[in-house]
Amino acid sequence: MQVLDGGRPARERRRDADDEPPPQRRGAAGDRVEESRSRPRRDRTDRDQGNRDRQPRTARTAQERGRGQAGRGEPTRATAGAGRTRSTADPRRVGAGRTEAGRPGRDRRVAAPPGPRRTAGARPGAAPPRPGSRRPTPVVPAEPPKLANSTRRLRLGTVLALSLFVMIGVRLVVLQVMESPAATQSLMEQQKNRLADVVLPASRGSILDRSGAVLAHSVEARYVYADPELVKDPAKTAAQLSPLLGVPQSKLIQLMAKKKRPGGGESRFEFLARGVDIAVADKIKKLNLAGIGSRRDERRDVPGADLAANLIGFTGEDHTGLEGIEARYDELLRGTNGEKVYEIGRGDLAKEIPGGYHRETPAAPGSSVQLTIDRDLQFEVQRYLTQQMKKVDATVAGAVVLDVQTGEVLAQASYPTYNAQKPFDFTPTEREDAPSSVISDPGSTHKAFTIGAALQEGAISKDSEVVVGRALRLGGVPFVDHHSFPNGTKLTIPQVLAYSSNVGTIRIAQKLGKEKLYEYQQKFGLGRPTNEGMPGEASGRLLSPDDWSGSAWGSVPIGHSVDATLLQMVAGYGAIANDGVYVQPHLIKATISGRDGAVTASAPPETHRVLDVRVARDLREMMEAVVDAKGATGTKAKVDGYRVSGKTGTGKMLVDGQYTSHNAGSFIGMAPAEKPRFVIGVFADVPNGTGGDVAAPAFSKMMSSALLHYRVPPSGTKPPTFLWKD
Repeated sequence: MQVLDGGRPARERRRDADDEPPPQRRGAAGDRVEESRSRPRRDRTDRDQGNRDRQPRTARTAQERGRGQAGRGEPTRATAGAGRTRSTADPRRVGAGRTEAGRPGRDRRVAAPPGPRRTAGARPGAAPPRPGSRRPTPVVPAEPPKLANSTRRLRLGTVLALSLFVMIGVRLVVLQVMESPAATQSLMEQQKNRLADVVLPASRGSILDRSGAVLAHSVEARYVYADPELVKDPAKTAAQLSPLLGVPQSKLIQLMAKKKRPGGGESRFEFLARGVDIAVADKIKKLNLAGIGSRRDERRDVPGADLAANLIGFTGEDHTGLEGIEARYDELLRGTNGEKVYEIGRGDLAKEIPGGYHRETPAAPGSSVQLTIDRDLQFEVQRYLTQQMKKVDATVAGAVVLDVQTGEVLAQASYPTYNAQKPFDFTPTEREDAPSSVISDPGSTHKAFTIGAALQEGAISKDSEVVVGRALRLGGVPFVDHHSFPNGTKLTIPQVLAYSSNVGTIRIAQKLGKEKLYEYQQKFGLGRPTNEGMPGEASGRLLSPDDWSGSAWGSVPIGHSVDATLLQMVAGYGAIANDGVYVQPHLIKATISGRDGAVTASAPPETHRVLDVRVARDLREMMEAVVDAKGATGTKAKVDGYRVSGKTGTGKMLVDGQYTSHNAGSFIGMAPAEKPRFVIGVFADVPNGTGGDVAAPAFSKMMSSALLHYRVPPSGTKPPTFLWKD
């Protein structure tokens, strides 16, 4: 049975209810209560109604049947589209949204708003949407401004960055390809004028003695420089700097004058002085002179002042070696300077431009040179040499101490010496190394070579006798002995050496022959430099047999017409001391790298045999007569407790190819004679005197000092006894 309301079917009433707003009622306090959460829009209602009409009939009937009841057997008044009822009672009461059974009329039920409808695009045959309260329609936000969109900002930033890169690329192409050569050259010239070129001085290596003690080294100092482009008043600035730097004012003005660099561009750096004391540089800095500055530098320092000064030499203002070891090994000692080139501003902004052109090449420090010299022994040798030479009024003198077995030069002294800290206060002659550069006739010290060669070749033996007389004339030149012997006197070989007989030595040379004598002169190291390590070493000169005149038969065997240095003669005596083996003398023990400290030993010295062992020992024994025999020439060379072998000599010093009127006296000896450890030679150019008078006393003190310094035991055997013939 169909229930009617107002004369219309329930189906029509439900459709009308969908078009009307949901009913409202007043609460107990008269407030208006909205029965639905939102007012359905008419267009949405129409679409929903159309969708519902298109639903299958069975589905709609089931919905309508469900809406016709609210509870079991209890009729309710429902609005169209209500799938369930909700109570307006206190929400704390149970059953909100449902009618409480058994309590009719107490709570008024109202229809809930229609639930969401199935849209036209719903899946056919799907179950109808669950009835319930309708949610509010979502509000579509307004579109944001264009730049507030992150995607658009990213796109815009990318476009700007790409545009910037394109502009830079185009500009580079224009500068490198499309600009004219003149414009390019102009840009290069502008950059050159902004470049400052600063030298980074390399640390110079040290010169050390055999134990590592410093003989010469570099200490921290300052160099003062000028930027000619920034110097405002060169004359006034030079007047302030000249007394502090010790440089003439005119020279400073010239250095501070604006000038072009060799490669083009303005000069922005000029050395004014190097090796300046730190205190002086600080005073200059306080003057705050425009364009004048100072930076770290080094100054060469020789702690011993004159100790081995003639060996060490000195450097110039630019730290370049000028004499001695400093000059010979300059390239090794000085290293390689670095360079710093950077771009600077103009005027008051004459500072390095951050991010501008900058190129820096670090300096490579120089290596150190370790000598064979013993600093303590060198001091003693210099002291004794100076004392003796002042007594005999020598003009020039020298001394050498040689280690027999190794060929190492333990001391090499010159007289006069000089202060290497102030080298230009002395003359070039005073700065010479006498043992390696002064040439003279070796005189009678050469007789040991003549007799040694004759013994080696069998021309004589140690028991031979030689007939001598008052004089011997050869080539019209008379040769006499200082010890006058009657004609027909026979002398033993030790007597020939002890009395330094010219006639006896010439007789021995005649038996040997000039070719053999020349050969042994070369074997003993004459006629060529020893290459010990000193620059400018003299080579000496030998007279070849083809050039001998009649008088040469007399002069050459006794050490005249022969030019040699003291160093050459000492090396030759080293062969006699070393059982007949010549060992090249040398000054360099090792080099020490300035970068990693690696030590490199010097190359082994050249060696060669000159005499047989037996011959060398016999010769040494016979040479002891020079020191021990009564009336011999070298008695002042004795050393207490030690057997000494040696030979005196008197010749002439050669200066500019001419012999001087002075005497070149010398003594060369070795000790202990039975097994020598050292050979020491002393030479002096004196107005008067012989080698036994001027050189032998200094030798005695030097040899004694060397033997004690190296703790060489005294001789354990007695000197030989010679049979003298009157």
